[in-house]
Amino acid sequence: MLEAYKTVAAPGSAEIVIRKSRFIGHASPVSSEEEAVRFITAIKKEHYNATHNCSAYVIGERDEYQKQSDDGEPGGTAGKPILEVMKHQGLKNTVVVVTRYFGGIMLGAGGLFRAYTDGAVIGIAAAKPINQVLHQDVYVEVDYTWLSKVENELRSRGTRLGETSFAEKVVLHCLPVHAQAEEFITWMTNMTNGQGVITTGGTSYISVPIEL
Repeated sequence: MLEAYKTVAAPGSAEIVIRKSRFIGHASPVSSEEEAVRFITAIKKEHYNATHNCSAYVIGERDEYQKQSDDGEPGGTAGKPILEVMKHQGLKNTVVVVTRYFGGIMLGAGGLFRAYTDGAVIGIAAAKPINQVLHQDVYVEVDYTWLSKVENELRSRGTRLGETSFAEKVVLHCLPVHAQAEEFITWMTNMTNGQGVITTGGTSYISVPIEL
């Protein structure tokens, strides 16, 4: 699994007008080609009376699944620039559709390329790019006498926390970044003088805002 990858937070859309043609950029996170196709189909259904609904998607750890569609525009003027925007921004597991309502003025090949580029850019921005970072489930069992110290140290370290369980002992669900999990376990072991019982669970991606 990738330690981190860039995608978008949620479906979003935005619109621009270029020489009387409306271009609406739509973007969404997806986890499979089937999901990407469903999104494209839904946009086409919503904008059934549009002149074109051009699209592209990139899916997989190594971008194994890529597809683009000009949807009737001259070859290479729509799907290609959409895909290039996605690659330039380093997006994975993302689908983008740019809807065009023709305004009566021909744009030419270069104009179309730029218009679909701009449409993809605003659609992606509306969907809010984020990083998905792989985190490791680490469970720390300690006596209640350790709780305050451990919580304070975790806050100071900036470690994400899941639900804390209270029984005979306290079990804190910690979520360090996967790449730093071994370092975290060593730190926790030393910090609790070896009195904490530490176990690991699965991994999961957590959305992390992109710092501008």
